[in-house]
Amino acid sequence: MIEVKDVGISFKRNRRSRRSFKDLFSSRARRARPDEFWALRHVSFKVTAGESIGVVGRNGQGKSTLLKLVAGVILADEGSVEVKAGTAPLIEITGGFVDDLSVRDNVYLTAGLHGMTRRQIDERFDDIIGFADIGNFLDTPYKHLSSGMKVRIAFSVITQLDEPILIVDEVLAVGDKAFREKCYRRIEEMLAQGRTLFFVSHNEKDLRRFCTRGLYLEGGLLALDSDIATVLDRYNADYGV
Repeated sequence: MIEVKDVGISFKRNRRSRRSFKDLFSSRARRARPDEFWALRHVSFKVTAGESIGVVGRNGQGKSTLLKLVAGVILADEGSVEVKAGTAPLIEITGGFVDDLSVRDNVYLTAGLHGMTRRQIDERFDDIIGFADIGNFLDTPYKHLSSGMKVRIAFSVITQLDEPILIVDEVLAVGDKAFREKCYRRIEEMLAQGRTLFFVSHNEKDLRRFCTRGLYLEGGLLALDSDIATVLDRYNADYGV
């Protein structure tokens, strides 16, 4: 389903924290060069259909970057990422929504951008809105919704996609307890259908609930690829949790 081969991706950062407009034209500024850091390097693994993968590691170790590579949001500088099926990405979940459009219009826009036809959206519209449970806010501008309501709409849209691979990046940290549990049940339903899951979370309980296999990232490297219990035990031992 997914094959990642010796993948690396680098980013630039400038050593100079502040530069004035004048600095742009000075010889000193021209001599300053951005340095490079590798968010991921030499990462390799394979995923078969129906696996549930939990990606573990401290903040800044490359977890979200890895998910974006698998989702096709960004491209690797080294190695290759081969994904043999479509993805339903819950990454930066409210990205793509337009503040001044109504909730209704945003549902059609976002679902359409993810490949759903107008007819499919019409058929699933009531299910999307019913799951989100946003009351009488359907024709309200999106920008007036609370952060929790925005997550409800986005989660409802993305989980209506028929793509075989579900990618989830910490989005369920927002929202009330009852709605989170509702989302968890939806994910479990999708897993029961044989979907493949890539899941980033700092919540150990959630990782154990959904995932059977873990990838432990440390310093942009794949430190361990094993069953989720072994990976979490190693992570906890490394950081005294």
